[in-house]
Amino acid sequence: MIQKGEYIIYVDESGDHGLNTIDENYPIFVLTFCCFYITDYINEAVPDLQKFKFKYFGHDQVILHETDIRKSKRPFQFLRTDRNLRNNFLNDLSTIIENTNVTIVPIVIDKKKLKDKYAQPFNPYHLSLRLGLEKLNSLLVTKQQAGKEISIIFEKRGANEDKDLELEFLRICNKNEQFGYKQVNFKNMIYRFLLADKKSNSSGLQLADLTARPIGLNYLKPMQSNRAYEIIKDKIYGYKLFP
Repeated sequence: MIQKGEYIIYVDESGDHGLNTIDENYPIFVLTFCCFYITDYINEAVPDLQKFKFKYFGHDQVILHETDIRKSKRPFQFLRTDRNLRNNFLNDLSTIIENTNVTIVPIVIDKKKLKDKYAQPFNPYHLSLRLGLEKLNSLLVTKQQAGKEISIIFEKRGANEDKDLELEFLRICNKNEQFGYKQVNFKNMIYRFLLADKKSNSSGLQLADLTARPIGLNYLKPMQSNRAYEIIKDKIYGYKLFP
């Protein structure tokens, strides 16, 4: 029987990975790999997030999504009407993220620079997947996970996109295909590709979602106040900007 690893990885994104039309206000694509020690995830991160949901909603069926919270969309519309409640909500959520034992491997793709540098630019999602897995592989080796099975969970996006992502993942991890001059042995670990629907209400995916945009904003506006980034910056491992 394959030995299970002690870590679980949740992956989420910020921004559009398309290159045909680039948003001038957010011309980047960010992919974050959030690496949790499973024992801490089970005993601390998940219960803390559940308690938070019961405190503010009276149930745990709410899915925390950064965009919906930021724009006070349902079921977060109450954040528009009570400033004190909003502050308490955001402070409590920030405290959970600050106290969560997680290592974040972020990849930021500057899509304008990518198009300027390459006549046939790489797919930003596939590129960030490759770069993220390289950094993640290095991190897991330092955590003595060689030879163990590590599950990596991505959020479903659509049937065609999910299939393309899985094929790219398998090319990298199972076939050990290399990229550029850097040689990475992806056979160090046994990586398991998993997809989860947003409706699955995964605590790991929700925490990953809350990390991606602050990292992107820090790249775009490094001098602007960014409380969310300040909370997670010490949890970041192997930040990678491309190109």
